[in-house]
Amino acid sequence: MQLDIINFDGKVVGKAELADGIFGLDPRADILHRVVTWQRAKQRAGTHAVKTVSDVQGSGKKAFKQKKTGNARQGERYNVHMRGGGVVHGPVVRDHAIDLPKKIRSLGLKMALSSKAKEGTLVIIDSEKLSAAKTNAFAKQLKKLDIASALFVGVEQLDENFKKSAANIANIDVLPTMGLNVLDVLKHEKLVLTADAVKAIEARLA
Repeated sequence: MQLDIINFDGKVVGKAELADGIFGLDPRADILHRVVTWQRAKQRAGTHAVKTVSDVQGSGKKAFKQKKTGNARQGERYNVHMRGGGVVHGPVVRDHAIDLPKKIRSLGLKMALSSKAKEGTLVIIDSEKLSAAKTNAFAKQLKKLDIASALFVGVEQLDENFKKSAANIANIDVLPTMGLNVLDVLKHEKLVLTADAVKAIEARLA
């Protein structure tokens, strides 16, 4: 598979040969769903918790005397049905992460990349380097390229001017090659890769 390599002015400056085993697969919704579910589960903090009866601080003294009050018998002030008492069956600190084989994770990423290539929303640029950190100027360049929502993926050492220019633009995210993931690829309308990033991705997923 071949795609044009363009610059930020929209001019074609070369051709990129894409590996069919990475960018030419038929996407499967079930594989993508499994990977996205795995990613979102890992992102959950799992730090929600409430105090049970054993966690509530307080005296073990009887709430009031047993007889002649007209009230039902109460043993402790911090039982679950008392005001200020413990919570029964509440959330506890836990890890929400689930297991997913590495082969499925790798296949999911390949299918996410292939889906962008198949939809025609995969863009390859020659470089992400900018001469200056100018958000306004960069936004105009994106408009010229008809990019409103995109994930930009570059090499490990991303250009600082590029990162600063893209930081405050809505629906534009920037990641190094090793940070590339299925969820971020799918939630953006377009995927923009640098020519060097294409080689790095193919080396990673080969």
